Amino acid sequence: MTPAITLQELLVWSKESSDFWHEHLLANPSLLELPCSIGGTSNVQGFVRHIWAVDLRWSQRIAGLPELPREDVPAGPLDALYGLHQQAVQIFSALLNDPAQDWDAIKALEYDWLPAHARTASRRKLMAHALFHSQRHWAQLATLVREAGFPVKFPGDLLFSSAL
Repeated sequence: MTPAITLQELLVWSKESSDFWHEHLLANPSLLELPCSIGGTSNVQGFVRHIWAVDLRWSQRIAGLPELPREDVPAGPLDALYGLHQQAVQIFSALLNDPAQDWDAIKALEYDWLPAHARTASRRKLMAHALFHSQRHWAQLATLVREAGFPVKFPGDLLFSSAL
């Protein structure tokens, strides 16, 4: 057994976290209106939109697919936003299941919002970044929801994941 954590395992962890929040927010829709300014958003629904849209857009970048334009990202409802994540999982899974993929291949990123030193990276690093991006934000959301007086039993730590 390798001591390394694989991208496949990180994807399972990411999917588990997204599935938890999808179900939790469906069961507690009032949480979607909680104020939230993370990622330039105004409420939790906007924050979740950010998380799942970024999942999709990074998967598309890594796969060399056309990116969903920001203006075409739905504002809601929750299931439409969750669909963005589901599309990303399909793309990531297809990449991971393709033995011809070169994960060490360097990809140039032509985005002015990235600092110059981060405009080239391996596809492996980009996918790890995308998967950790959502995990960091889910942890922020768990804190925000708890601090707003809504207990949440988010099992977000990797230790609680079935991924490993």
